Order: sequence, then C-alpha cells, then structure tokens
Amino acid sequence: MQNTAHFVFGIFGNISALFLFLAPMITFWRIIKSKSTEQFSGIPYAMTLLNCLLSAWYGLPFVSKNNLLVSTINGTGAGIEVIYVLIFIVYAPKKEKTKILGLFAFVLTFFAAVALISLLALHGNTRKLFCGFATAVFSIIMYGSPLSIMVNNGFGSFLGVLQLILYFIYRKNKGKDKDKNENKNKNTAIVSMELGLPDEPNKDKELSNTNGTQDGHV
Repeated sequence: MQNTAHFVFGIFGNISALFLFLAPMITFWRIIKSKSTEQFSGIPYAMTLLNCLLSAWYGLPFVSKNNLLVSTINGTGAGIEVIYVLIFIVYAPKKEKTKILGLFAFVLTFFAAVALISLLALHGNTRKLFCGFATAVFSIIMYGSPLSIMVNNGFGSFLGVLQLILYFIYRKNKGKDKDKNENKNKNTAIVSMELGLPDEPNKDKELSNTNGTQDGHV
C-alpha cells in the first residue's frame, strides 16, 4: 500500500512538474518571434536548470533509493531548461548574453563539483544528505530567482520616490531665491539713485560713447 501511494503521488507530482517546466514556452515563443529577449531575465531559467540537475542526481539509486521518478522528471526538466537558456543566449543583447553565459558555465561547474564530491568522497547516508542539502538550497534559490529582475527596479523606484520627496520639500525655494534676487536688484537701483550714481548699463553705454567720440576726433 505504501509503495503504491508513493508511486501514484510520484506520477501526479511529475505531471504537475512537467506543466511547470513547459509553462515558459509562451514566453520563449514570443522571444523567437520578436528575435529579442525584451525585458525578460534569463536568471530564473539558469537557476531552474541547476535545480533540475541536482534533483535528478539526488534521485539516482546510488544516492537515494526509491526516488527514480524524481530523476526522470528532473532529467526531463533539465533538458527543457537547457533549451530555454540556449534560446535566451541566442536572442539576448550582448551584455545580457555575457551574463547568462557566465551563469550557465557556473551552473555546469557547480553541478559537476557536487556530483564528483558526492561520488568520490562521500558514501551512504552522508552522500544522500550532502546531495539533498544542495538540492534543497538551490530549490529555494530557484523559486526566489524571479526577484532578480525586481531588485534593480525596486532600487530605481526608491531613488525616484526620494527625488519626488526632495522636489516637494524644496519646490518653493526657487521662487524665494528669485524674489531675493529681484529685491536685491531693486535695492541696488534705489541706493544708486539716492547717491546719484548711474546704472551700470548706462555707465557702460556712456563709456562706449566716450571712446567712440575720442576715436572720431583722432
């Protein structure tokens, strides 16, 4: 009875996981048609690939027993995610392409390191715990990876809000500074009139006329 329930729920879990892996097909069909990744991020797909590789490794009989269905669905998911990552690399802008290529290399390197360590240095239950822990950690990272596109936007939104706050605080100061300058000019003009001094523009004009007259006499 226990083995039957394990198998049945494993099948349902695999079907649900397959729909999860196939869900981004609409997005990638749009990328292929437009030949552009637009504003989409490739990070979630690379991290999902790593999670699938680790989960598939964890489900193998020499790592954990009676988890072959875990290996089959995650092996299938790894193949699907590889296709997604390669499509993203083909159509991504140069800067984004370099980032995803680097992340793709990290995924393959990290998985190879976990597989080799678990295979050569660990045995029995220790191997199972090591692979299970790595799988659990990167499962959490996989589900959190879509937040990567929100971080920069969130920071930008914070700066935008800060600018608006500063604008509302100091928006009236511009008018005050203008009034101060106008009052200063008016006071200067009044003092000049009281002292019998000509305005600066008139003074400059008089000097220009004087020089012109002198040049004419010469």
